[in-house]
Order: sequence, then structure tokens, then C-alpha cells
Amino acid sequence: MSIWIITLKIIGSLALLIYGMKVMSEALQKMAGSQLRHILATMTKNRFTGMLTGMFVTCSVQSSSATTVMTVSFVNAGLLTLAQAISVIMGANIGTTLTAWIMSLGFNVDLTMVVFPAFFLGIILIYSRRHRYIGDFLFGIAFLFFSLVLLSSAGKALDLEHNPDVIGFFTSFDIHSHFTIIIFLLIGTLITCVVQSSAAVMAITILLCSTGVLPIYLGIALVMGENIGTTATANLAALGANAQARRAAMAHLVFNVIGVIWVLCLFFPFVDMVCSFVHYNPDDHSLTAQQLATRLPVVLAAFHTCFNVTNTFVLIWFIPQIERLVCWIIKPKTVDDEEEFRLKYIGGNTIMKTPELSVLEAQKEIQSFAERIQRMFGMVRELTVITDGAKFSKLFSRIEKYESISDNMEIEIAKYLDSVSDAHLSDDTKAKIRAMMREISELESIGDSCYNIARTINRKMSGKEDFTEKQYEHMHQMFELTDDSLTQMNTLLLGRKDNFDVNRSFNIENEINNYRNQLRSQNINDVNNHEYTYAMGTLYMDIISECEKLGDYVVNVVEARMGTRQKGA
Repeated sequence: MSIWIITLKIIGSLALLIYGMKVMSEALQKMAGSQLRHILATMTKNRFTGMLTGMFVTCSVQSSSATTVMTVSFVNAGLLTLAQAISVIMGANIGTTLTAWIMSLGFNVDLTMVVFPAFFLGIILIYSRRHRYIGDFLFGIAFLFFSLVLLSSAGKALDLEHNPDVIGFFTSFDIHSHFTIIIFLLIGTLITCVVQSSAAVMAITILLCSTGVLPIYLGIALVMGENIGTTATANLAALGANAQARRAAMAHLVFNVIGVIWVLCLFFPFVDMVCSFVHYNPDDHSLTAQQLATRLPVVLAAFHTCFNVTNTFVLIWFIPQIERLVCWIIKPKTVDDEEEFRLKYIGGNTIMKTPELSVLEAQKEIQSFAERIQRMFGMVRELTVITDGAKFSKLFSRIEKYESISDNMEIEIAKYLDSVSDAHLSDDTKAKIRAMMREISELESIGDSCYNIARTINRKMSGKEDFTEKQYEHMHQMFELTDDSLTQMNTLLLGRKDNFDVNRSFNIENEINNYRNQLRSQNINDVNNHEYTYAMGTLYMDIISECEKLGDYVVNVVEARMGTRQKGA
């Protein structure tokens, strides 16, 4: 029964470890906010700065999976090229070695006296609104260290070093055989893929090695397997993404697999060299249990660091070749889905997603939505100059399809934002989500206005009368103003709002309003002067008024994005 209790204690400690890592990583990302995005987007000008950036970000958020998924998302959003992403992922592999050193510290030092004050201080900060993320971070790191303390005590309680069955199982393996090393490498890979946490598997490896029952060579083989298994997270996250994002995730796998292959070829000399760095001899069986418990966690952390640093400095020169390889493995879809409803940036998979990443992806999707809406308006303008009935019907059907797509895009983006809002969000992120909800609603209204204009033109096409040359001229002038407003809106959505002159959009809207008022007065005079019929005047003013409504919706999008409201509006 005592063995079952200890086993449950180990399982619970691992769960606490994974949760602590998650809380700590998310708290650090919330504290950094959008700075992480700007760092990744701007500090990757060459392979070396990209590598250093990946290392810095991973050390900051204490999760290579978070950095890799973030990088894949940025590739999906078009913020990073594939080559830049590969260099960042290489740096992330170096940054994650800090976690192994933290764990080795947890197994070597009694951190109980630090953990409980951290819990107490953390809960105080969590309830103080201003410093709640620091409190979350303290809670996360306290959980992490507390789980290591529990694991260490559970390992001692198991007394594996005096269990003949366990010792007999591990001694039955020939530790000097490459076949055995590969078997344990595959076990490490499989367990990490299932658990989805290399930190948890590293903790188990350190626990087994520190008791002396697991030979260091087999422990290092498990660590190598963890390096491959941890790539599963990014590859799962990239399943619903575009080809470039899937290639970035695949590059992470290729990078680690190549590293494992060359280390396997030099396995025993490489491991012995690392052991010599920390003054440990694998063939020295005279060490006491206490000495093993102190040194072996350091050996594993040192190997993890040496492996990732060496692998990065070897393969960083071959980024173009890795890029060509992953492009050959993952072919892009050749189907032109311009006319089909498909979200480009928002995928169904939300593994490791943080609110900051989710908001970024939603923003990119809104940009795509706005560009599609402007293309739709371009089709409406084209509709006014087509006289051939077959061509007119074909283009009108395309506009109908675009209107249906805009309805679906609004619903799907709103659903996604609603799911994101269920998370624990900062006030800044909540405000962004509220603004985006307003943006998509107004964009869908612009799509409705485009369709209403197309239907009015279709009614005119079905009748016997046509607009006069002067009416066409006025309509095209109004279309030009409306298109200018849409261009300004897209410029804002695609760029940074602090570089945008919002007055330009407001001025265009005033021009549209004034021009609509002028044409309304002129229309009454023209109908009274019998220049065209009342029916044609009505259709004509329906188009002009719909353009004015469309301009209002555009200004609403601009206001939502800027977080402002027009004076007097």
C-alpha cells in the first residue's frame, strides 16, 4: 500500500510541476505583453540575432514549447519568414536548458524555506490588482520548486537503490550497446509526446538517475528522446495553419532529429566529455548514494546544455538547407481558395496558445477580412460598367458569395474571440477583444452595404431604363471617395495605429457626407426637370446613400481600432 501512496505522490508531484510551469510561463508572457511579439518580429534580422532572440524569449517565459508555438503562429501570420523562424527555434532549444538547471538545483538544495514564503507573498500580490501577474509568477515558480521537493522526497521513500527487482531490470540492459541507447531514446520520445511536457519527463529522469538505479548513459538517452518528443507540441499546434507555419514546426523536428543522429554517432565519447566537465566518472562505482544524488542531476543538465548549444552552433550554418528540406517535405496546397470560406490564421488547435497569441491571430484574420471586403467593393464598382448579361450575372453571383463569406467570417471570428475571452485576461487584452468584436461587426455591415449596392444595380439591369451619363459620373466619384476610405481603413489595420493619421479618415467621411447631401438636392431638381424618371432617381440615390452608410461603417472600424470616437459623432 505504501508503494501505491508514493506512486500517487509522484504522479501528483508531476501534475504540480506541469501546472507550475504553465502558470509561471503564462504569467511571464502576460507581464511581457506585446513586447514579446515586437521582439520576435524586429530582432530576427539575421540567423544569429534570431537565435539570440529565441534564447532570450525562452529564458524569459521558461518554455521552449511556448516560444516555438509563438514562432509558428508568427510565421502563420506572416510576421516572420521561415528562415527567421528556424533561427528562433534553434535559440529556443538553448534557452530551454535553463529549466534543466533549475530542476537540478531543486534536487540538490532543500527549497522548502523559499517555497512557502513565495506562496504567501504570491497570494498577497494576486489580490493586489496592480501586481497580480508577479503574484501568478511567484505561485508558478513556488509550485515548480515544491513539486521538485516532493519528487525528491518520494524518490528517497521508494528506496529504489535497495530494490533488487528494479536494479535487476536496469542492469539487464547493456549500457554500452547503441541498440539499448536507441531503445531508451524512443521511450523518452514516446513518453514526452504523450505527457506533452519535456520538463515532467526530465524530472522523472533526474529522479531515477539520482537514486542510482538508472545508469547515466540511459538517462541521457531519455533526455535526447525528450528533445524529439517536445517538438510534437508545435507540430500539433500547426495542424490547422498554413504551409509556412507547418514547415516551421517541421523544422523544429528536423533540427532535433539531425542533432540526435550525430550525437548517437559520437555518443559515448561525447557523454564522457560532458561528464569530465562536471568531474564525474560513469565507471566509478565507489560514489555514495548522497554523492550520486548531488552529481547526476548536474550531469543531465550539463549534457542537455552541451547537446543543444553544440547542435545549434553546428546547424545554424545550414539554415538554408534545412529550409529547403522542410519545403520539400511539406508541399503547399495548390487549390485556389480565394472564393471559398476559410479562415487563414485562426486554427481549431489551441495547444499552448496564450491570449496575446490568440489576439494577434484574430487581428491578422480581421486584416484578411477587411482586404476581402475591399475586393468585394471593387467588384461592385466593376458591376456598374458591365453591359453583357452573362458577365453581369457571373460577377453578381461572386458578390453574393462574398456576402455569404463575410457573414461566416464575422460569426467564426466572434466565436474565436468569445472562446479567448474565457481565459484569465489582462485589462489591455480585454479592451482589444472588445474593439475587435466591434470591428468585425462593422466589417460585416460594410459587406452588407456592398451587396445592397449590387442588388440595386441588378434591379436597374433588370429594367428597361439606364442611368444618365451624369449619374454615372457622380456615382463613380462617390465610389472613388468610398474606396479611399476603405484604403485608409486597411492601411490602419495592416500597420501600427501610432503611425496613422486618423483625421484623414474623418475628412474623407465628411467629404462623402457633403457629396451625398449635394447629390440629394441635385437629384430632386433633376427629377423635377425631367432629366430622368423618379424611379431611376430613387435607384440612383439608393446607391449614393448606401455608399454614405458604408463610409460610416468604415469610420466605426477606424474608431474601434484607434480606441477613439469622432468629435460630434
